[in-house]
Amino acid sequence: MWRSFWRSRDRFSLDELRYLTEQLAKVQIVNEVNKDFVIEALRSIAELITYGDQHDSSFFEFFMEKQVMGEFVRILKISRTVTVSLQLLQTISIMIQNLKGEHAIYYMFSNEHMNYLITYSFDFSNEELLSYYISFLRAISGKLNKNTISLLVKTQNDEVVSFPLYVEAIRYAFHEENMIRTAVRALTLNVYHVGDDGVNRYVTSAIHADYFSNLVTFFHKQCVTLTGLVSGAVKNPGHDSTSTILAAVDEIEDNLYYFSDVISAGIPDVGRLITDNILQLLIFPLLLPSLRIEAVDELQIGAVTSLYLICCILHIVKIKDLANTIAAALFFPVEAFKHNSESKLNGYMPGPGFVHESQPPGDENLNEVDTGHLTVDVANLSSSSHIHAAVIAQNGCIGSHLCLREALLSCLSSGDDALVLGCLGVLSTLLQTKELDESMLDALGILPQRKQHKKLLLQALVGEGSGEEQLFSSESRSIRDGIGSELDGYLQKLKEQYGVLYSSPEVETSPRVYRFQVLDALVNLFCRSNISAETLWDGGWLLRQLLPYSEAEFNSHHLNLLRGSYKNCSSALQQETRGLWPDLLITVLCDEWKKCKRAIEASSPQKEPKCILLPSQKSCYDDVIPSESSFAAGERMCELVKVFVLLHQLQIFSLGRALPDQPPIFPPANFPEISRAKTAGLNASDPKLGTELRLADAVPCRIAFERGKERHFCFLAISVGASGWLVLAEELPLKHHFGVVRVTAPLAGSNPKIDDKYSRWLHLRIRPSTLPFLDPVKSGAYGKVKAKALVDGRWTLAFRDEESCKSALSMILDETKRQSDEVERRLKPLFDLEKSVESSKLSVSRPQASSSGETPLNSC
Repeated sequence: MWRSFWRSRDRFSLDELRYLTEQLAKVQIVNEVNKDFVIEALRSIAELITYGDQHDSSFFEFFMEKQVMGEFVRILKISRTVTVSLQLLQTISIMIQNLKGEHAIYYMFSNEHMNYLITYSFDFSNEELLSYYISFLRAISGKLNKNTISLLVKTQNDEVVSFPLYVEAIRYAFHEENMIRTAVRALTLNVYHVGDDGVNRYVTSAIHADYFSNLVTFFHKQCVTLTGLVSGAVKNPGHDSTSTILAAVDEIEDNLYYFSDVISAGIPDVGRLITDNILQLLIFPLLLPSLRIEAVDELQIGAVTSLYLICCILHIVKIKDLANTIAAALFFPVEAFKHNSESKLNGYMPGPGFVHESQPPGDENLNEVDTGHLTVDVANLSSSSHIHAAVIAQNGCIGSHLCLREALLSCLSSGDDALVLGCLGVLSTLLQTKELDESMLDALGILPQRKQHKKLLLQALVGEGSGEEQLFSSESRSIRDGIGSELDGYLQKLKEQYGVLYSSPEVETSPRVYRFQVLDALVNLFCRSNISAETLWDGGWLLRQLLPYSEAEFNSHHLNLLRGSYKNCSSALQQETRGLWPDLLITVLCDEWKKCKRAIEASSPQKEPKCILLPSQKSCYDDVIPSESSFAAGERMCELVKVFVLLHQLQIFSLGRALPDQPPIFPPANFPEISRAKTAGLNASDPKLGTELRLADAVPCRIAFERGKERHFCFLAISVGASGWLVLAEELPLKHHFGVVRVTAPLAGSNPKIDDKYSRWLHLRIRPSTLPFLDPVKSGAYGKVKAKALVDGRWTLAFRDEESCKSALSMILDETKRQSDEVERRLKPLFDLEKSVESSKLSVSRPQASSSGETPLNSC
């Protein structure tokens, strides 16, 4: 028999299919002796049936006539080897995936052969066999429609009572292997999107609805794992820990997108099931209790992780009831949800508690819930805020009257950078959540100005209120009524349906109170000096969305705080003109002006929610960069510029003016007739290597760049506008008082100092010509930069006598002052706020005329 198998025949012929089928029928047991033949026969039959489906229908007619599917089942029963089971699953999977004819699929799914294979007891101790089995199930699901699905279910009295494909698949929905979980989810989505009413009732029946609660429980465990990863990154920041967090975040977001895809299938009650499970198994017992509020000042990563997860759920899972219920829950204090995290809720005992990130990963004591805290420093809250209704309890915690919404706002005034970013993320996500009712946004105090105006306009057009007075008034009875009815409904639902055992909070009669609270918290945020500029930019985006049409929404306290913070930042920036990086100050300012304008005028915040969890790039290098280095000073300068730009643009916003595209600064001054650069023969350009210079003001010196190799140069300090250089030129032997540039370095930050012992020696600090994170080419390698590359260089110049050394020092100081004076002159209109705002108004309304004087602005 085996010799005849290898005889020459037309490979793609009906005779070949007939021969293989006949030989397979003769097999009475499959063992190590004949398994290779059986495997090859199964593979070849799959190939022939696929070929025949596309070229010759007689192939599949023969397949049906000889009942080859039954033969496959028989082979499986008599097989004693795993490899045959593997090949059989692969064979049928290939056939199902490649068969195009609807008639062929009907036959494959009929006669209960498929359900037999689905429910067959395979030996899944072999991991490869499980993968093939799941692929087999997924292949079947790919061919499901309203006609074929009926062949795989059993019904009784027109109700589905058995669906092996679905039941067997979800057994592996939470397998440790990610690829298996992904395949199972794809299969379930294929089932849900068929839209068969009987199947829909089956998957949402009481016995199978546990799948949806198990999904949320599995998600719960992933959240706990993420908490441990974030904790590890805080203790040991680095590229590896960041990559691990991002991988966990991707998996969490994939799960949420799966929830969203399930909901989009439109199965009745699935949205309600997922909403109830997310609220009862995740939001109430896990996420909200982690926002416990204490009057302490320490990093609480648990709250940050919780804020990230709330952002993701609102952003990805598009369910109106879910979004509005979460928003309404923010009007309760955290104590209202403590019973959810400590006791059984609606017959369900939550799984492991939300572990504080400082708890070591792998701690087995998971039943003791330490949720992390949202820290609030009560002393820093503004007196104008309604948040001051809170009282301090004797145990050091803020009183129970402070609701979660107010806690989020107060965190903006006192939380650390990560918490502030998380709170801004939640508020921004709520604002962008389309499923939230506008009246709910108004009650939260974050209804965008365009929606406020649209609502008032519509009400005025339909005759509600008194026309224009209604349109431009800050108060609106209809809005107040809308807020009360909408919010009251969800507050009542929280008590009755979800068992939130707490007295309902009183909702203010006017939405203006809530807007003032948000504005007050944001203004307090902009006055803080310990928050990163990029986080403040996210706050600027939120304020831009809420900014009213008139200055009346800002009270004098707000305006004074903003103006005071702006003046402090202006003073610090003016000092930078005399700092280490004045030559880059204007360039950085112009770049950051454009970036900030784009960021706060964008349709969404610049940072994704997952950025809340990642340590800032700066913090990763605090231990690497010497604090006294020019690199650290450059980082501080860039951070200061970002904050200044934001505050300046907010000042313009607060006055109701449009933002210009460029900052209002003076153009560069004309090249002076009397200067060292002019004397040296430079024409407003930098001294490139090899450039010939006149050495009239140069001072001869010696320097050794390598041990034992001293070289003679002529030293010259030159400034041209905002730029400046230290130049070492080699004198031309045949051209007296002329030389060629051999070495250059930045003038700014050189910090010249004559040696204490040797008065002919001059020490100079040599900083880089630019900052790595400002160069797009080098920015990618910034994360891998070594500490050695962040250390400034040093020059020690030896002069002929003490007088020459002092002359060189005087030349450096004089050129440094010229450079700083020019930078200060160009930035002068920027520091005069009133003139700057007026000039920005002019620059938006009409183009500026150019001249040689100081009138033109917006020249970067």
